[in-house]
Amino acid sequence: MIPLRDSIPSHTTPFVNYAVIAICALAFLAQLTSADQGSTIVEQYGMVPMRLGDATATPLIEQNVPVQTASGIRVQTVTHELAPAAIAPWMTLITCMFLHGGWMHFLGNMWFLYVFGDNVEDRLGHIGYVLLYVGTGVAASMAHYFSSPESPVPTIGASGAIAGVMGAYAWLYPHAKVQAILPIPILLTTFVLPAPAFLGIWFAMQMYNGVASGASTGVAWWAHIGGFVAGAAIALVIGRSPLGHKAVVERRF
Repeated sequence: MIPLRDSIPSHTTPFVNYAVIAICALAFLAQLTSADQGSTIVEQYGMVPMRLGDATATPLIEQNVPVQTASGIRVQTVTHELAPAAIAPWMTLITCMFLHGGWMHFLGNMWFLYVFGDNVEDRLGHIGYVLLYVGTGVAASMAHYFSSPESPVPTIGASGAIAGVMGAYAWLYPHAKVQAILPIPILLTTFVLPAPAFLGIWFAMQMYNGVASGASTGVAWWAHIGGFVAGAAIALVIGRSPLGHKAVVERRF
């Protein structure tokens, strides 16, 4: 399901949310315009679990590379040593959340952040939202690390932090509704769901995929799970304070 909009208008300008989207866009542009399409940037600034556990480790990954032979092009598996980290491994817990692996990865993450982030920033304030975003992003990366501590594969993407925003939204706006669409041609129609139901289905999918795929996957499912739980937990605490009881006026679809 793809969310189109929610029923809660923001009462303040979400400057931090816009800034995060802009930073991610600039980082993605740097990846696209680099000589190797961002591979070195990802290896230097992505979170590599093996490095996080041992800063002196030399991660090696296997890659399928097309090779021209006399009989044509064939795919050959080669071992590739990652580029040296440009910063301390613990700092990649933050830098990794601003990098993306392709257009769909980037656009999907930024759209989810655009739909849900403004309301969470509205409730927490600009500084509170920064702390939530960075904190849940780090928690998401740590969840992935504990699920695959020996992995040499760089982990990138804002989805862990965005999952934290979604977890906070689910708790702070239990009566909100989300207008969504299923991207299937035969079922291409919009529908409205309660926000907790939409986000609950999304979370259940992450849990299913995380358990079913284990560590052998190209998606950091446990980062999504960890980020969502961290965001919901933070919102649970905030929801008991005056900060969590701002008046909410819903819009009609």
